[in-house]
Formats: sequence, C-alpha cells, structure tokens
Amino acid sequence: MPTFDLVAADVLGHAIPIQVKAINGPSWQFRANAFLNIEIVDGEQKVKGKVALPDPELVCIFVVIKTRGADEFYIFRLRDLQDHFALKYTGGRRPRNPQSLHCAVWPVELAPFRDNWGLVDSTLRHAAPT
Repeated sequence: MPTFDLVAADVLGHAIPIQVKAINGPSWQFRANAFLNIEIVDGEQKVKGKVALPDPELVCIFVVIKTRGADEFYIFRLRDLQDHFALKYTGGRRPRNPQSLHCAVWPVELAPFRDNWGLVDSTLRHAAPT
C-alpha cells in the first residue's frame, strides 16, 4: 500500500493525505503482513500482534464502483483496517499454500464507515495549514 494517493485541502490551506482503493468486484485484497506480525513455522501461521504502521491516522477512502451515482464510499483511518485484520485474520494452516498471506475485506465488513465523510472534514479542521 503506497503512502497516499491524493491530498485533500480546504480553503484555509489545511491539507491531509488520503489513501484511495477502488474495486468493481467483491472485495479489496491485501497481504496480512502489511498489518500484522506473522510468523510461519512448519507451515503454520502465528499472528504475533500488529506491525507499526507508517501512518495509522491516514484517512482511507475505499470505493465500490457501481453505476453513475450509485458508487459506495467507506471512509476510515488506516488503523481501523489494521484493527479489522487483527480480529479477523487468525493464522493457522493455509490449505493450498502455507506461505500465503492473502487477506481481504468486504464492503459489508466496512459498513460502519459507509459515507463517513465527517472524518475527512474533522481531520482537515485539525490539520496544520500548509
């Protein structure tokens, strides 16, 4: 995951970086070790905790591309996504490839963050002017 994709700014010169990920399929795909410390011993994965994120407060906007006017937007902080994987990714033995660190998040799992545009506004208000 690159650091950020765009910068949002207000008329007062406050600016924040934003990470954007869009899908037109069922889920966003990631590698679990971007969020979690995972040790693989004899083909079994053990989650040893969270990794230090470069910017846990980074605002993320995940988009489900549908039809014009019907796209879905999920707005949250990067640490929220890490918390999600910390709860959902349990490790263990992967059936096909023990080394696989694939994980995914579905829109239904991000439902509490749908249209959470207030996060962008509040983060901009607290940002230092550039």
